[in-house]
Amino acid sequence: MEDIYHPPVKHSVEIAGHKTSISLEPFFWNLLREAAEAEGLPVNALVARIDAERIVAENPPGLASAIRLWLASSGRSPD
Repeated sequence: MEDIYHPPVKHSVEIAGHKTSISLEPFFWNLLREAAEAEGLPVNALVARIDAERIVAENPPGLASAIRLWLASSGRSPD
């Protein structure tokens, strides 16, 4: 099992034609990649969908938090 306490790692993603950086722990990057693959989407497309969902929330969290929450609520677990 990987070190789940590894500090966040920054990666660039593109959302609606705009590049942004997101810092997530490797544990969450792995879950995000697995979720995107399971849905047949590129990671950028899944992040864009999560972003669209979060911005209409009553109290939208930051994007990194939204990704973590989405992964937790979708029941994703590491293989």
